[in-house]
Amino acid sequence: MYSGILVRYFGLHYIANMEIITLDNDIKVLYVTATSFPDGIMDAFERLYALVPRGGGRRIFGISRPEKGVVTYRAAAEEMKDGEADQLGCDTMLLKKGKYAAITIPDFMEDISRVGAAFQQLIAMPGIDRDGYCVEWYLNETDVRCMVRVNS
Repeated sequence: MYSGILVRYFGLHYIANMEIITLDNDIKVLYVTATSFPDGIMDAFERLYALVPRGGGRRIFGISRPEKGVVTYRAAAEEMKDGEADQLGCDTMLLKKGKYAAITIPDFMEDISRVGAAFQQLIAMPGIDRDGYCVEWYLNETDVRCMVRVNS
């Protein structure tokens, strides 16, 4: 585990506490794709929340990676019952089980650039799954866990 690493990106300095977490099971999510990155992210979440209610134990994610030369961003929610995505007209994907390098950012909306800086640190690490995604796990209304899958 890494902790207390000083990071400097985009002219910002902050201490990032990195940890390795394990997802014991795949997580099937339904998603709405943003029309652009990063400008379309909020709209994608608004469209997602129009389909699925917040709360109720449903995990919420932001999932991104470069595809065909541009970053594709998906606002995603855990599928709570089989067939839910089909009923809502959404596509699905799996967040693969396994080990993830993670940085949790409290009060992320106070300085949203910390999310990008955390991912810059995470994707620079050796041993990450280069075919994986940058995953934002929204733990609550204020805190996000930035994660990238590592090769086991």
